[in-house]
Amino acid sequence: MNAAALPLAPRPETAAILSLAGIGKRFGAFQALDDVSLDLMPGDVHCLLGENGAGKSTLCNVIFGVHQPDAGTMQVDGAPYRPRNPREALSHGIAMVHQHFSLVDDATVLDNLLLGQARGWLYRGAQAKQVRDVLTSVGLDLALDVRISDLSVGERQRVEIVKCLMREPRLLLLDEPTAVLLPAEIDALLDTCARVAARGCAVVLVTHKLREICRIATRATVLQSGRVVARSASPSSEIDHLVHAMIHRARPDDAPDAGDDAVSRLSLVQTPEPSPYSRPLGDEVLQIDGLSARDAEGAQRLSDCTLVVNRGEIVGIAGVEGNGQSELGAVLAGMMPASAGRFFVAGREMTQASPRELTRAGVGIVPEDRHAVGCVTGMSLADNLLLNHLDRYTQAGFLKRRAMCAAALDLMTRFDVRASGPDALFSGLSGGNQQKAVLARELTLDPLVFLLAAQPTRGLDVGAVAAVYAHIRAARDRGVGVLLISSELDELLSVADRIVVLYRGRIMGSCTPDAANRGRIGAWMAGAEDDA
Repeated sequence: MNAAALPLAPRPETAAILSLAGIGKRFGAFQALDDVSLDLMPGDVHCLLGENGAGKSTLCNVIFGVHQPDAGTMQVDGAPYRPRNPREALSHGIAMVHQHFSLVDDATVLDNLLLGQARGWLYRGAQAKQVRDVLTSVGLDLALDVRISDLSVGERQRVEIVKCLMREPRLLLLDEPTAVLLPAEIDALLDTCARVAARGCAVVLVTHKLREICRIATRATVLQSGRVVARSASPSSEIDHLVHAMIHRARPDDAPDAGDDAVSRLSLVQTPEPSPYSRPLGDEVLQIDGLSARDAEGAQRLSDCTLVVNRGEIVGIAGVEGNGQSELGAVLAGMMPASAGRFFVAGREMTQASPRELTRAGVGIVPEDRHAVGCVTGMSLADNLLLNHLDRYTQAGFLKRRAMCAAALDLMTRFDVRASGPDALFSGLSGGNQQKAVLARELTLDPLVFLLAAQPTRGLDVGAVAAVYAHIRAARDRGVGVLLISSELDELLSVADRIVVLYRGRIMGSCTPDAANRGRIGAWMAGAEDDA
Protein backbone atom coordinates (compact mmCIF):
# COMPACT_ATOMS: atom_id res chain seq x y z
CA MET A 1 0.00 0.00 0.00
CA ASN A 2 1.39 3.42 -0.83
CA ALA A 3 0.91 6.66 1.02
CA ALA A 4 -1.64 7.93 -1.47
CA ALA A 5 -3.89 4.96 -0.67
CA LEU A 6 -3.81 5.40 3.10
CA PRO A 7 -6.79 7.22 4.63
CA LEU A 8 -5.77 10.51 6.19
CA ALA A 9 -7.80 11.82 9.08
CA PRO A 10 -10.21 14.60 8.11
CA ARG A 11 -9.12 18.02 9.24
CA PRO A 12 -11.13 18.67 12.38
CA GLU A 13 -12.61 22.06 13.06
CA THR A 14 -10.79 22.20 16.40
CA ALA A 15 -7.88 24.13 17.76
CA ALA A 16 -4.53 23.64 16.11
CA ILE A 17 -1.95 21.51 17.87
CA LEU A 18 0.54 24.33 17.28
CA SER A 19 -0.15 27.93 16.24
CA LEU A 20 2.54 30.41 15.23
CA ALA A 21 1.84 34.13 14.97
CA GLY A 22 4.30 36.70 13.61
CA ILE A 23 7.42 34.64 14.31
CA GLY A 24 10.69 36.47 13.61
CA LYS A 25 14.28 35.34 14.00
CA ARG A 26 17.46 37.27 13.27
CA PHE A 27 21.08 36.11 13.26
CA GLY A 28 23.14 39.28 13.47
CA ALA A 29 22.20 41.39 10.44
CA PHE A 30 20.53 38.43 8.71
CA GLN A 31 16.74 38.16 9.00
CA ALA A 32 16.12 34.40 8.85
CA LEU A 33 12.38 34.52 9.65
CA ASP A 34 10.06 37.50 9.22
CA ASP A 35 6.43 37.58 10.42
CA VAL A 36 5.74 33.85 9.91
CA SER A 37 2.26 32.70 10.93
CA LEU A 38 1.18 29.08 10.68
CA ASP A 39 -1.41 26.67 12.09
CA LEU A 40 -0.54 22.99 12.31
CA MET A 41 -3.74 20.97 12.57
CA PRO A 42 -4.36 17.44 13.80
CA GLY A 43 -4.39 14.94 10.95
CA ASP A 44 -2.50 17.19 8.51
CA VAL A 45 0.68 16.39 6.62
CA HIS A 46 1.97 19.94 6.12
CA CYS A 47 4.80 20.30 3.59
CA LEU A 48 7.19 23.21 4.11
CA LEU A 49 8.79 24.35 0.86
CA GLY A 50 11.33 26.93 -0.28
CA GLU A 51 14.77 27.43 -1.74
CA ASN A 52 17.91 26.69 0.25
CA GLY A 53 18.26 29.37 2.92
CA ALA A 54 14.57 30.31 2.80
CA GLY A 55 14.17 29.69 6.53
CA LYS A 56 12.61 26.21 6.60
CA SER A 57 15.15 24.60 8.95
CA THR A 58 15.26 27.74 11.12
CA LEU A 59 11.47 27.61 11.54
CA CYS A 60 11.61 23.94 12.54
CA ASN A 61 14.42 24.70 15.00
CA VAL A 62 12.38 27.51 16.58
CA ILE A 63 9.44 25.14 17.05
CA PHE A 64 11.74 22.49 18.53
CA GLY A 65 13.44 24.86 20.96
CA VAL A 66 16.86 24.91 19.31
CA HIS A 67 16.51 28.65 18.57
CA GLN A 68 14.53 31.26 20.48
CA PRO A 69 12.31 33.57 18.39
CA ASP A 70 12.97 37.30 18.49
CA ALA A 71 9.34 38.18 17.76
CA GLY A 72 5.91 36.57 17.69
CA THR A 73 4.14 33.96 19.79
CA MET A 74 3.55 30.21 19.78
CA GLN A 75 0.73 28.22 21.34
CA VAL A 76 0.26 24.47 21.88
CA ASP A 77 -3.40 23.47 22.31
CA GLY A 78 -4.20 27.13 22.90
CA ALA A 79 -1.70 27.57 25.75
CA PRO A 80 1.50 29.66 25.48
CA TYR A 81 4.49 27.68 24.25
CA ARG A 82 8.08 28.89 24.30
CA PRO A 83 10.50 25.96 24.68
CA ARG A 84 13.94 26.86 25.99
CA ASN A 85 15.48 23.68 24.60
CA PRO A 86 14.54 20.48 22.73
CA ARG A 87 13.87 18.66 26.02
CA GLU A 88 10.96 21.02 26.74
CA ALA A 89 9.68 20.55 23.19
CA LEU A 90 9.76 16.77 23.62
CA SER A 91 7.82 17.11 26.87
CA HIS A 92 5.04 18.79 24.84
CA GLY A 93 4.95 15.89 22.38
CA ILE A 94 6.99 17.64 19.66
CA ALA A 95 9.81 15.64 18.05
CA MET A 96 12.16 16.46 15.19
CA VAL A 97 14.36 14.61 12.72
CA HIS A 98 17.20 16.98 11.81
CA GLN A 99 19.07 17.27 8.52
CA HIS A 100 22.37 16.54 10.26
CA PHE A 101 23.09 13.52 12.40
CA SER A 102 23.04 13.52 16.21
CA LEU A 103 24.30 9.98 16.77
CA VAL A 104 27.07 8.47 18.89
CA ASP A 105 29.47 6.97 16.36
CA ASP A 106 31.12 4.46 18.71
CA ALA A 107 27.80 3.06 20.00
CA THR A 108 25.59 0.46 18.32
CA VAL A 109 22.37 1.18 16.48
CA LEU A 110 20.34 -0.24 19.38
CA ASP A 111 22.17 1.87 21.97
CA ASN A 112 21.58 5.01 19.91
CA LEU A 113 17.88 4.22 19.58
CA LEU A 114 17.52 3.65 23.34
CA LEU A 115 19.52 6.74 24.30
CA GLY A 116 17.22 9.09 26.22
CA GLN A 117 14.16 6.87 25.67
CA ALA A 118 13.94 5.37 29.15
CA ARG A 119 14.93 6.06 32.76
CA GLY A 120 16.31 3.56 35.23
CA TRP A 121 17.16 0.00 34.24
CA LEU A 122 17.35 -0.92 30.58
CA TYR A 123 15.61 -4.16 29.69
CA ARG A 124 17.43 -4.66 26.44
CA GLY A 125 15.47 -7.69 25.27
CA ALA A 126 12.05 -6.05 25.61
CA GLN A 127 13.28 -2.73 24.27
CA ALA A 128 15.00 -4.40 21.31
CA LYS A 129 11.64 -5.95 20.46
CA GLN A 130 10.04 -2.50 20.64
CA VAL A 131 12.68 -1.19 18.24
CA ARG A 132 12.06 -4.07 15.82
CA ASP A 133 8.31 -3.37 15.93
CA VAL A 134 8.96 0.25 14.97
CA LEU A 135 11.32 -0.84 12.18
CA THR A 136 8.64 -3.17 10.83
CA SER A 137 6.01 -0.43 10.91
CA VAL A 138 8.33 1.95 9.03
CA GLY A 139 9.44 -0.69 6.56
CA LEU A 140 13.16 -0.16 7.21
CA ASP A 141 15.87 -2.72 7.85
CA LEU A 142 18.65 -2.00 10.36
CA ALA A 143 21.19 -4.29 12.01
CA LEU A 144 20.86 -3.34 15.68
CA ASP A 145 24.28 -4.62 16.78
CA VAL A 146 26.32 -2.64 14.21
CA ARG A 147 28.23 0.48 15.27
CA ILE A 148 27.08 3.80 13.83
CA SER A 149 30.59 4.50 12.50
CA ASP A 150 30.28 1.47 10.20
CA LEU A 151 27.00 2.60 8.61
CA SER A 152 26.58 4.45 5.35
CA VAL A 153 25.08 7.95 5.31
CA GLY A 154 21.70 6.56 4.26
CA GLU A 155 21.70 3.97 7.04
CA ARG A 156 22.55 6.65 9.63
CA GLN A 157 19.60 8.74 8.45
CA ARG A 158 17.31 5.74 8.94
CA VAL A 159 18.49 5.46 12.54
CA GLU A 160 17.63 9.13 13.11
CA ILE A 161 14.12 8.64 11.71
CA VAL A 162 13.39 5.53 13.79
CA LYS A 163 14.77 7.20 16.94
CA CYS A 164 12.29 10.02 16.51
CA LEU A 165 9.30 7.79 15.68
CA MET A 166 9.85 5.72 18.84
CA ARG A 167 8.56 8.69 20.86
CA GLU A 168 5.11 8.54 19.19
CA PRO A 169 4.96 12.36 18.98
CA ARG A 170 1.84 14.55 18.61
CA LEU A 171 3.74 16.89 16.27
CA LEU A 172 6.45 15.38 14.11
CA LEU A 173 8.95 17.69 12.36
CA LEU A 174 10.86 16.03 9.51
CA ASP A 175 13.60 18.23 8.03
CA GLU A 176 14.30 16.61 4.64
CA PRO A 177 14.25 13.04 5.99
CA THR A 178 14.07 11.38 2.57
CA ALA A 179 17.16 13.07 1.10
CA VAL A 180 19.25 9.90 1.55
CA LEU A 181 16.54 7.25 1.18
CA LEU A 182 15.80 5.05 -1.80
CA PRO A 183 12.36 4.91 -3.50
CA ALA A 184 11.07 1.90 -1.55
CA GLU A 185 12.27 3.43 1.73
CA ILE A 186 10.66 6.76 0.84
CA ASP A 187 7.38 4.95 0.19
CA ALA A 188 7.63 3.27 3.58
CA LEU A 189 8.35 6.57 5.33
CA LEU A 190 5.45 8.32 3.60
CA ASP A 191 3.20 5.43 4.62
CA THR A 192 4.34 5.98 8.19
CA CYS A 193 3.66 9.72 7.96
CA ALA A 194 0.15 8.98 6.73
CA ARG A 195 -0.50 6.51 9.55
CA VAL A 196 0.78 8.98 12.16
CA ALA A 197 -1.44 11.73 10.72
CA ALA A 198 -4.44 9.37 10.61
CA ARG A 199 -4.15 9.00 14.39
CA GLY A 200 -4.50 12.78 14.78
CA CYS A 201 -0.85 13.80 14.84
CA ALA A 202 0.34 16.84 12.90
CA VAL A 203 3.26 16.13 10.56
CA VAL A 204 5.54 18.82 9.11
CA LEU A 205 7.59 17.56 6.17
CA VAL A 206 10.39 19.74 4.77
CA THR A 207 11.13 18.42 1.31
CA HIS A 208 12.38 19.41 -2.14
CA LYS A 209 10.87 16.33 -3.81
CA LEU A 210 7.70 17.24 -5.62
CA ARG A 211 6.49 13.65 -5.92
CA GLU A 212 6.32 13.51 -2.13
CA ILE A 213 4.21 16.67 -2.05
CA CYS A 214 1.80 15.30 -4.65
CA ARG A 215 1.47 11.98 -2.86
CA ILE A 216 0.99 12.95 0.76
CA ALA A 217 0.64 16.68 1.48
CA THR A 218 -2.73 17.92 2.73
CA ARG A 219 -1.39 21.46 3.11
CA ALA A 220 1.72 23.30 1.94
CA THR A 221 3.44 26.57 2.85
CA VAL A 222 6.20 28.22 0.81
CA LEU A 223 8.90 30.37 2.44
CA GLN A 224 11.01 32.86 0.50
CA SER A 225 13.72 34.85 2.32
CA GLY A 226 12.12 34.00 5.65
CA ARG A 227 8.58 35.13 4.74
CA VAL A 228 5.49 33.14 3.80
CA VAL A 229 4.84 33.78 0.11
CA ALA A 230 2.29 31.07 -0.71
CA ARG A 231 -0.08 28.61 0.94
CA SER A 232 -2.11 25.75 -0.45
CA ALA A 233 -4.86 23.55 0.96
CA SER A 234 -4.67 21.35 -2.15
CA PRO A 235 -0.95 20.93 -2.92
CA SER A 236 -1.23 18.07 -5.43
CA SER A 237 -3.45 20.10 -7.75
CA GLU A 238 -1.49 23.35 -7.29
CA ILE A 239 2.03 22.03 -7.69
CA ASP A 240 2.95 24.41 -10.52
CA HIS A 241 1.86 27.39 -8.43
CA LEU A 242 4.00 26.15 -5.52
CA VAL A 243 7.08 25.66 -7.70
CA HIS A 244 6.64 29.14 -9.15
CA ALA A 245 6.44 30.58 -5.63
CA MET A 246 9.56 28.65 -4.58
CA ILE A 247 11.89 29.70 -7.38
CA HIS A 248 10.34 32.97 -8.63
CA ARG A 249 10.03 31.71 -12.19
CA ALA A 250 7.21 32.23 -14.60
CA ARG A 251 5.20 29.14 -15.37
CA PRO A 252 5.99 27.99 -18.93
CA ASP A 253 3.13 28.12 -21.38
CA ASP A 254 3.50 24.42 -22.07
CA ALA A 255 3.78 23.38 -18.42
CA PRO A 256 2.16 19.96 -17.96
CA ASP A 257 -0.57 19.10 -15.50
CA ALA A 258 0.53 17.79 -12.13
CA GLY A 259 1.26 14.10 -12.03
CA ASP A 260 4.17 11.70 -12.22
CA ASP A 261 5.43 12.98 -15.58
CA ALA A 262 5.04 16.59 -14.53
CA VAL A 263 6.79 16.02 -11.23
CA SER A 264 9.62 14.16 -12.93
CA ARG A 265 10.22 17.16 -15.20
CA LEU A 266 9.71 19.74 -12.47
CA SER A 267 12.11 17.91 -10.15
CA LEU A 268 14.88 19.12 -12.46
CA VAL A 269 13.14 22.50 -12.96
CA GLN A 270 12.05 21.49 -16.45
CA THR A 271 15.55 21.26 -17.87
CA PRO A 272 15.40 19.50 -21.23
CA GLU A 273 16.39 15.86 -21.46
CA PRO A 274 19.99 15.67 -22.69
CA SER A 275 20.46 14.27 -26.14
CA PRO A 276 22.52 11.06 -26.37
CA TYR A 277 26.20 11.86 -26.18
CA SER A 278 27.31 12.04 -29.80
CA ARG A 279 30.95 13.14 -29.71
CA PRO A 280 33.51 10.36 -30.04
CA LEU A 281 34.84 9.50 -26.60
CA GLY A 282 38.49 10.33 -26.07
CA ASP A 283 41.07 8.77 -23.82
CA GLU A 284 40.21 7.24 -20.48
CA VAL A 285 40.52 9.56 -17.48
CA LEU A 286 39.63 6.95 -14.86
CA GLN A 287 40.50 3.27 -15.00
CA ILE A 288 39.41 1.00 -12.14
CA ASP A 289 40.91 -2.48 -12.22
CA GLY A 290 39.52 -5.13 -9.85
CA LEU A 291 39.03 -2.70 -6.97
CA SER A 292 37.90 -4.24 -3.66
CA ALA A 293 37.50 -2.82 -0.16
CA ARG A 294 36.67 -4.06 3.34
CA ASP A 295 35.21 -2.12 6.24
CA ALA A 296 36.71 -1.79 9.73
CA GLU A 297 35.17 -5.13 10.75
CA GLY A 298 36.67 -6.90 7.73
CA ALA A 299 33.38 -7.26 5.84
CA GLN A 300 33.62 -7.09 2.05
CA ARG A 301 31.96 -3.85 0.87
CA LEU A 302 33.38 -3.55 -2.65
CA SER A 303 34.24 -6.60 -4.74
CA ASP A 304 36.34 -6.80 -7.92
CA CYS A 305 35.04 -3.55 -9.40
CA THR A 306 36.32 -2.83 -12.92
CA LEU A 307 35.18 0.34 -14.66
CA VAL A 308 36.30 3.02 -17.13
CA VAL A 309 35.25 6.68 -17.32
CA ASN A 310 36.17 8.43 -20.56
CA ARG A 311 37.05 12.05 -21.13
CA GLY A 312 33.86 14.01 -21.74
CA GLU A 313 31.55 11.37 -20.22
CA ILE A 314 29.25 11.23 -17.20
CA VAL A 315 29.01 7.73 -15.75
CA GLY A 316 26.25 7.34 -13.17
CA ILE A 317 26.48 4.84 -10.31
CA ALA A 318 23.05 3.57 -9.26
CA GLY A 319 22.07 1.19 -6.48
CA VAL A 320 20.23 0.86 -3.22
CA GLU A 321 22.05 2.76 -0.46
CA GLY A 322 24.60 0.58 1.31
CA ASN A 323 25.62 -1.57 -1.66
CA GLY A 324 29.17 -0.31 -2.06
CA GLN A 325 28.65 3.16 -3.54
CA SER A 326 29.96 4.93 -0.43
CA GLU A 327 33.02 2.68 -0.30
CA LEU A 328 33.75 3.16 -4.01
CA GLY A 329 33.64 6.93 -3.54
CA ALA A 330 35.79 6.76 -0.39
CA VAL A 331 38.50 4.67 -2.08
CA LEU A 332 38.61 6.95 -5.14
CA ALA A 333 38.78 10.00 -2.83
CA GLY A 334 41.78 8.62 -0.95
CA MET A 335 39.83 8.28 2.30
CA MET A 336 39.64 4.48 2.45
CA PRO A 337 42.31 1.92 1.50
CA ALA A 338 41.66 -0.62 -1.22
CA SER A 339 42.02 -4.24 -0.10
CA ALA A 340 42.75 -5.31 -3.67
CA GLY A 341 42.96 -3.86 -7.17
CA ARG A 342 44.14 -0.53 -8.51
CA PHE A 343 42.85 2.66 -10.09
CA PHE A 344 44.44 5.17 -12.44
CA VAL A 345 43.70 8.83 -13.25
CA ALA A 346 44.82 9.90 -16.73
CA GLY A 347 47.13 6.90 -16.85
CA ARG A 348 48.79 7.57 -13.50
CA GLU A 349 48.26 5.07 -10.68
CA MET A 350 46.60 6.76 -7.70
CA THR A 351 45.58 3.73 -5.60
CA GLN A 352 47.58 4.83 -2.56
CA ALA A 353 47.31 8.58 -3.18
CA SER A 354 46.18 10.98 -0.46
CA PRO A 355 43.36 13.48 -1.04
CA ARG A 356 45.99 16.24 -1.46
CA GLU A 357 47.81 14.22 -4.14
CA LEU A 358 44.54 13.52 -5.92
CA THR A 359 43.69 17.23 -5.95
CA ARG A 360 47.11 18.04 -7.43
CA ALA A 361 46.46 15.40 -10.12
CA GLY A 362 43.31 17.25 -11.21
CA VAL A 363 40.71 15.21 -9.32
CA GLY A 364 37.72 17.13 -7.98
CA ILE A 365 36.04 15.37 -5.04
CA VAL A 366 32.50 16.07 -3.81
CA PRO A 367 32.03 13.65 -0.87
CA GLU A 368 28.59 12.45 0.17
CA ASP A 369 29.08 13.66 3.76
CA ARG A 370 30.11 17.29 3.33
CA HIS A 371 30.23 17.93 7.09
CA ALA A 372 32.60 15.09 7.92
CA VAL A 373 35.09 15.41 5.07
CA GLY A 374 34.00 18.09 2.60
CA CYS A 375 34.55 21.29 4.56
CA VAL A 376 35.87 22.90 7.74
CA THR A 377 32.77 24.25 9.43
CA GLY A 378 34.72 26.42 11.89
CA MET A 379 36.35 28.40 9.06
CA SER A 380 34.87 31.11 6.86
CA LEU A 381 33.05 30.60 3.57
CA ALA A 382 35.98 32.17 1.69
CA ASP A 383 38.44 29.77 3.34
CA ASN A 384 36.33 26.77 2.37
CA LEU A 385 35.80 27.97 -1.20
CA LEU A 386 39.53 28.38 -1.75
CA LEU A 387 40.95 25.47 0.25
CA ASN A 388 42.21 23.75 -2.91
CA HIS A 389 44.51 26.60 -3.89
CA LEU A 390 45.29 28.76 -0.87
CA ASP A 391 48.88 28.94 -2.15
CA ARG A 392 47.68 31.44 -4.76
CA TYR A 393 46.67 33.81 -1.97
CA THR A 394 49.76 33.47 0.21
CA GLN A 395 52.59 36.00 0.38
CA ALA A 396 55.47 35.85 2.86
CA GLY A 397 53.47 33.40 4.97
CA PHE A 398 50.37 35.62 5.15
CA LEU A 399 47.01 35.20 3.41
CA LYS A 400 45.94 38.01 1.06
CA ARG A 401 42.45 38.41 2.47
CA ARG A 402 41.29 41.11 0.06
CA ALA A 403 42.11 38.96 -2.97
CA MET A 404 40.49 35.95 -1.30
CA CYS A 405 37.28 37.88 -0.65
CA ALA A 406 37.12 39.03 -4.27
CA ALA A 407 37.62 35.47 -5.57
CA ALA A 408 35.09 34.09 -3.09
CA LEU A 409 32.49 36.68 -4.11
CA ASP A 410 32.93 35.65 -7.74
CA LEU A 411 32.34 31.99 -6.86
CA MET A 412 29.35 32.90 -4.69
CA THR A 413 27.80 34.69 -7.66
CA ARG A 414 28.57 31.97 -10.21
CA PHE A 415 27.24 29.14 -8.03
CA ASP A 416 24.47 31.06 -6.24
CA VAL A 417 25.95 30.51 -2.77
CA ARG A 418 23.85 32.67 -0.47
CA ALA A 419 25.45 34.10 2.67
CA SER A 420 25.97 37.48 4.32
CA GLY A 421 29.44 37.61 2.75
CA PRO A 422 32.70 35.72 2.17
CA ASP A 423 33.65 36.09 5.84
CA ALA A 424 30.48 34.33 7.05
CA LEU A 425 31.17 31.31 9.23
CA PHE A 426 30.66 28.18 7.14
CA SER A 427 28.66 26.46 9.89
CA GLY A 428 26.11 29.28 9.72
CA LEU A 429 25.14 28.53 6.11
CA SER A 430 22.10 26.43 5.27
CA GLY A 431 22.80 22.84 4.26
CA GLY A 432 22.06 23.53 0.61
CA ASN A 433 24.38 26.53 0.47
CA GLN A 434 27.14 24.52 2.11
CA GLN A 435 26.73 21.88 -0.61
CA LYS A 436 26.84 24.50 -3.36
CA ALA A 437 30.04 25.93 -1.86
CA VAL A 438 31.75 22.52 -1.89
CA LEU A 439 30.66 22.04 -5.51
CA ALA A 440 31.94 25.48 -6.45
CA ARG A 441 35.36 24.70 -4.99
CA GLU A 442 35.72 21.31 -6.69
CA LEU A 443 34.27 22.27 -10.08
CA THR A 444 36.68 25.20 -10.40
CA LEU A 445 39.80 23.15 -9.73
CA ASP A 446 42.40 24.08 -12.35
CA PRO A 447 43.12 21.84 -14.08
CA LEU A 448 40.07 19.61 -13.53
CA VAL A 449 40.61 16.24 -15.21
CA PHE A 450 38.20 13.97 -13.35
CA LEU A 451 35.26 14.78 -11.07
CA LEU A 452 33.96 12.38 -8.42
CA ALA A 453 30.54 13.65 -7.35
CA ALA A 454 28.82 11.62 -4.60
CA GLN A 455 25.22 12.66 -3.93
CA PRO A 456 25.90 16.23 -5.21
CA THR A 457 22.25 17.35 -5.06
CA ARG A 458 21.41 15.95 -1.64
CA GLY A 459 19.43 18.57 0.27
CA LEU A 460 19.17 21.02 -2.65
CA ASP A 461 15.98 22.70 -3.84
CA VAL A 462 14.63 22.21 -7.36
CA GLY A 463 16.29 25.32 -8.75
CA ALA A 464 19.66 24.44 -7.25
CA VAL A 465 19.47 20.87 -8.61
CA ALA A 466 19.16 22.20 -12.15
CA ALA A 467 22.04 24.63 -11.59
CA VAL A 468 24.31 21.90 -10.21
CA TYR A 469 23.73 19.64 -13.17
CA ALA A 470 24.23 22.53 -15.56
CA HIS A 471 27.70 23.02 -14.05
CA ILE A 472 28.45 19.28 -14.21
CA ARG A 473 27.33 19.08 -17.84
CA ALA A 474 29.48 22.10 -18.65
CA ALA A 475 32.49 20.34 -17.11
CA ARG A 476 31.68 17.26 -19.17
CA ASP A 477 31.53 19.35 -22.31
CA ARG A 478 34.99 20.74 -21.51
CA GLY A 479 36.32 17.18 -21.57
CA VAL A 480 36.16 16.35 -17.87
CA GLY A 481 35.29 12.74 -17.00
CA VAL A 482 32.62 12.52 -14.30
CA LEU A 483 31.67 9.65 -11.98
CA LEU A 484 28.28 10.57 -10.52
CA ILE A 485 27.05 8.57 -7.51
CA SER A 486 23.41 9.30 -6.73
CA SER A 487 20.45 7.64 -5.04
CA GLU A 488 18.12 9.64 -7.33
CA LEU A 489 17.51 7.33 -10.29
CA ASP A 490 15.47 9.96 -12.16
CA GLU A 491 18.42 12.35 -12.00
CA LEU A 492 20.84 9.71 -13.26
CA LEU A 493 18.53 8.88 -16.17
CA SER A 494 18.39 12.58 -17.06
CA VAL A 495 22.06 13.48 -16.64
CA ALA A 496 24.30 10.44 -17.18
CA ASP A 497 25.67 9.18 -20.48
CA ARG A 498 25.95 5.67 -19.05
CA ILE A 499 24.59 4.01 -15.91
CA VAL A 500 26.37 1.31 -13.89
CA VAL A 501 24.51 -0.54 -11.12
CA LEU A 502 26.14 -1.79 -7.90
CA TYR A 503 24.62 -4.54 -5.77
CA ARG A 504 26.37 -5.87 -2.65
CA GLY A 505 29.60 -4.30 -3.76
CA ARG A 506 29.82 -5.68 -7.27
CA ILE A 507 28.79 -4.39 -10.67
CA MET A 508 25.58 -6.00 -11.91
CA GLY A 509 25.45 -4.35 -15.32
CA SER A 510 25.83 -1.23 -17.42
CA CYS A 511 23.45 0.39 -19.91
CA THR A 512 22.45 3.64 -21.58
CA PRO A 513 20.08 5.90 -19.61
CA ASP A 514 17.05 5.20 -21.80
CA ALA A 515 13.59 5.13 -20.23
CA ALA A 516 13.21 1.65 -21.72
CA ASN A 517 16.05 0.45 -19.46
CA ARG A 518 14.40 1.60 -16.19
CA GLY A 519 12.99 -1.85 -15.44
CA ARG A 520 16.33 -3.47 -16.21
CA ILE A 521 18.13 -1.05 -13.89
CA GLY A 522 15.57 -1.71 -11.16
CA ALA A 523 16.09 -5.46 -11.48
CA TRP A 524 19.86 -5.05 -11.17
CA MET A 525 19.38 -2.86 -8.09
CA ALA A 526 17.39 -5.73 -6.54
CA GLY A 527 20.17 -8.20 -7.33
CA ALA A 528 18.68 -9.90 -10.39
CA GLU A 529 21.13 -11.28 -12.93
CA ASP A 530 20.63 -10.86 -16.66
CA ASP A 531 19.52 -14.07 -18.35
CA ALA A 532 22.37 -15.78 -20.09
